[in-house]
Amino acid sequence: MFSDVGVLELATLVVLALVLYGPDKLPEAIRTVSAVIRKFREFSESAKRDVRDGLGPEFEDFEFEDLNPRTFVRKHVLDGDGMGLEGIRNALDPRPELKEALDSVRDVADAGAARESLTGPREGPVSLRKGVGGPAAERPTVDPDAT
Repeated sequence: MFSDVGVLELATLVVLALVLYGPDKLPEAIRTVSAVIRKFREFSESAKRDVRDGLGPEFEDFEFEDLNPRTFVRKHVLDGDGMGLEGIRNALDPRPELKEALDSVRDVADAGAARESLTGPREGPVSLRKGVGGPAAERPTVDPDAT
């Protein structure tokens, strides 16, 4: 609650309270302020309890702090359950797929180079159509008597 109040500010408040209330009335003022704070906390806890009871048993783990957007993001996105910010980054990172595709292309190129080194370079144009192109020796001979 008072996490951003430093020592100097706290000392200033104590001196100001001593000047305003005096040493005789200061303990009574502190008791009154603490009683008001206590009543406020009881009222807020009672209101939270009433809201939770009204929501029903499916909202037993409901926390009012989760209504703060920063707390909600911190709890549901940035926690270490695997679907946090790092999980989203990994899911959207294309580098593993690109590396896998590049490795496949390299493997095919290396296999083609190895086959060419064993059989020698191919002569003539390479066609992607079936049975067209390539050296004439690779084409099957047709037996005119068989047809």
